[in-house]
Amino acid sequence: MATTAQARQAIGAYGEEVAARHLSGLGLAVLERNWRCDEGEIDIVLRDGATLVVCEVKTRTSLVAGTPHEAITPTKLDRLRRLGERWARERAVRPDGIRIDLVAVMRPARGPAQVEHVRGLC
Repeated sequence: MATTAQARQAIGAYGEEVAARHLSGLGLAVLERNWRCDEGEIDIVLRDGATLVVCEVKTRTSLVAGTPHEAITPTKLDRLRRLGERWARERAVRPDGIRIDLVAVMRPARGPAQVEHVRGLC
């Protein structure tokens, strides 16, 4: 039997896979997934033309813990921007800009996932 942490991790991995496929289908190029450093993690790093996109993926099976949007606080946005800048520095990438996106994945008990892509949180 899976622990709660394992179940949460599996749901998160599912959501990130759904998000990566969705974003690729929109024409964005996935550069890296689950990039980590001592400051935090970026779920998906993408390129949208000359713009670097730092994508936060929030997957929910219900709204008991709140909506995916509510999980994106100003502090979280600041950290994602810093992480995007660090990723670009470490990869010697000089994008025209860095955009923070959210992909909210709702995974109902039955039926397909519902995906919402929010571009440019800041």
